[in-house]
Amino acid sequence: MPFDPQFDDFISSEKCKAYFASDGGEKVKGKTGGFHLLWGDGVKFVDGQTFGSRRKIKARGQVGWVEQSDLGGEPLLELYFIDVGQGDGVLIRTPDFRHIMLDGGYPRKSQPTGKSAADFVDWKFNKDYGHNTIVLDEMISSHIDFDHYGGLADLLAITPDTSDDMDCTAITVENFYHSGLSHWLAHSGTGAGLGPTKASSGKKWFTRLLSDRQSAIAATTNNGPQAKGEWGKFVRLMTETRNATGQPSAINRVSQNTNWLANYPQGSITAIRVLGPIEGTVSGSPALLRLDSSQSINTNGTSVLLRIDYKKSRILLTGDLNQKAHHALLELHQGEEEEFACDVGKCCHHGSEDVSMEFLGHMKAACTVISSGDHEGHDHPRPRIVAASGLTGYRTIKEDKIVTPLVYSTELARSVEIGKPEAVKAGVGASSRTFAAKQLDEVQVSYKKVASGALRGSNEKASLDVAMLVHKVLYGLVNVRTNGSKILTATMNEGDRSFAVKTFTSRF
Repeated sequence: MPFDPQFDDFISSEKCKAYFASDGGEKVKGKTGGFHLLWGDGVKFVDGQTFGSRRKIKARGQVGWVEQSDLGGEPLLELYFIDVGQGDGVLIRTPDFRHIMLDGGYPRKSQPTGKSAADFVDWKFNKDYGHNTIVLDEMISSHIDFDHYGGLADLLAITPDTSDDMDCTAITVENFYHSGLSHWLAHSGTGAGLGPTKASSGKKWFTRLLSDRQSAIAATTNNGPQAKGEWGKFVRLMTETRNATGQPSAINRVSQNTNWLANYPQGSITAIRVLGPIEGTVSGSPALLRLDSSQSINTNGTSVLLRIDYKKSRILLTGDLNQKAHHALLELHQGEEEEFACDVGKCCHHGSEDVSMEFLGHMKAACTVISSGDHEGHDHPRPRIVAASGLTGYRTIKEDKIVTPLVYSTELARSVEIGKPEAVKAGVGASSRTFAAKQLDEVQVSYKKVASGALRGSNEKASLDVAMLVHKVLYGLVNVRTNGSKILTATMNEGDRSFAVKTFTSRF
C-alpha cells in the first residue's frame, strides 16, 4: 500500500501564505508574519478552527492560517531536485504518495555543508508528513559514482543509534534498482575495475554485471568477485535493508530491455520508462555496452535513463550521460527519437560540456534543471551548456515575453548569508572575557575543511579578524509539480522564503 500522510486537503493556488496569526497581524508566541506554501502542498486541519475566511492548518511542520479559497486542491506529481552540491539527488512523489529516491549526492561526511539528500528526505517525512520512518517504494542509483549513491547510503544507515541530527529513526525500501555496472576488486587473474569485457557484433561489452539480490549478496560476502570500496559498502547496505513488511528489499538491474519499470507500467497514470543503459547479449548472457577506454566515460555513460509519463506531461531524468552514450542511445532508438522528448529534463552530468547537441535537440525540454555544485575543478554548469539548454529548449512566447525554455541550476538557486564577527565572548560568569573587534586577531579558531567528495577533511586554523561567519544557508532546491497538464517550477527566495514560481503547459 502507498504511504498515507493523512492530509485533509491540498493547496489549490500556485502559491499562498499561511499566517501565524488568524488575522495576519498579531504576534503569536513571539512570531509575526507566516510561511509560504505551494500548489499541491498537503495540509492537516487543526481542531476545526476557522476565523472569517481563514482556516487553521498544519503544513511543512508549521501551524498557520490560510485563506479557505487557497484550499480544495489535489495531490500532484512532485519532483524535488535537491541541492546536494556536486552530485544528483531527486525525490519523486506520485499523486498516490509512492516515493522514489533517485540518487543522493555525496554522503554527509564528504559534503562541505555536512548535508546530503538524506537530510531533505528526513525533513519531508518527519516535518511535512509527521512520521519517524522514511518509506520509499523505490531507491535507484543511476550509476556507480560516489556523488550519486553516497547520500543514499546515508539514508540506508539510519537507525535510532546512528541517525545523528536526523529526526527519522528508520527506513523501509521496497525495491532497489541499479545499472548493473560495478566497481570490482581484482579476481581470478583479472584486474580491478569495471570487470572483464568481450567483443561481440563489432562492439565491446562489460560481461560481469551486478544483478539481483543473490548477486549483491555474493558480491559482498567473499563469494566470487567482490564489489569494491564505498560502492561495495553501499551494496551491502542494500542487502541489509528491509521493506515495510520486514522482508528483505528486492534488488534488480535495469536497462532498456526493462522497458517499463515494475509497478509503473505503460498506460498507468504514472508510468516510468527505462531507456538506458544499453544492454546486449554476449555468449547468451546479458552485458552492458562499453563506450570508451576511459573508466569515467563508461561509469557515467551507463547511467539509468528514465522517463516519467504522467497524463500529458513527460519528465526525462538523465543521470550523468555523456556524448558517447547519447550517440549510442540515438543509434539504438533510431526512428523513435521522440522517446527522449520531454517537458522537463534533468541536465546530463551537472552541466558538463560532454553532451550531444543532437540528443538535446530531441529532448527539446521546456524546462531544464541542472544539478550543479561547488567543486571548482569541475566548474559546472559550463556556459555553453546553459546556452545549449536554451537553444534546444521548447520555445513559448506569450505577450512578447518568454515562457519557455526555462533553465534552473541548484547551485545558482542557493544563497548564503554571511556576516563578519564583531565581538566574541568566551567563558561564563565572572571568568568570562569579551574580545572586541580590534582584538579578534588574538582569537584563533581550529576547524575542519571538507572539500566536495573528500573522504577526510583537512585541519585548518584562522583568526577571527579575517574569518567570516555563515549565518544561514538557503539550499537551492528546485520544485517541479504537475497535474498532468499544467507544470509549475519554483525556487525559494532568499529574503522572505517565499517562492518564485513559473508555470507552463505540457505539449504532449
